[in-house]
Amino acid sequence: MGSAPPHLSIRPFTVEQCARLGHERAMRLYPSLSIAAPFLILLGSCVGPAQERARPAAPRPIAPSPAAPRSAPAPSPASVEWQYRPATPGNWTYRADPAGSVALFGQIGADPQLTIRCDRAARRISLIRAGTGTGAMTLRTSYGAISWPTTPALAAAVPQTLAVRAASDATLDQIAYSRGKFAIEATGLPPLIVPAWAEMARVVEDCRG
Repeated sequence: MGSAPPHLSIRPFTVEQCARLGHERAMRLYPSLSIAAPFLILLGSCVGPAQERARPAAPRPIAPSPAAPRSAPAPSPASVEWQYRPATPGNWTYRADPAGSVALFGQIGADPQLTIRCDRAARRISLIRAGTGTGAMTLRTSYGAISWPTTPALAAAVPQTLAVRAASDATLDQIAYSRGKFAIEATGLPPLIVPAWAEMARVVEDCRG
């Protein structure tokens, strides 16, 4: 068989001398790239899937944290202070009485909601609220608040709540000169916001004269 032409010869390995330790020479074999190429491709195809298998799994998506519970509704604001509430509808009426004098607060044609009566002989002032209340009667003025003991009463079969004080009680002056209005409260009855008109002050003066 004739030898292959030089340009078609395949040399799987090349030989090269290299120097080592001064005078010694060794022979090295270098594989030809044309022969090694298919093996490199095969090696790459084998390594690729292995690397894919070795790749760590993608992290699982983090589940969203549960929504925070809604806070409880804010408590309703405290009731408006008596100074800022509208006055109870009604007007004051003054009239003389055989035993002294009386001031009535209410609407025309209806029973009075509040009565201030003077007992001149005893020099006492009675505050009478329509309806049956329990416990003390609290009076609120621009000077502060004070509570008076009460007793139930009846007038023409209409239940009433009664508080009696000496005509000299300083609270009566605070009611008369309260800034614009005053309040009267009793458990079991709606509060009264009453204008501080001259009629009630006149009854107090009648009892002190």
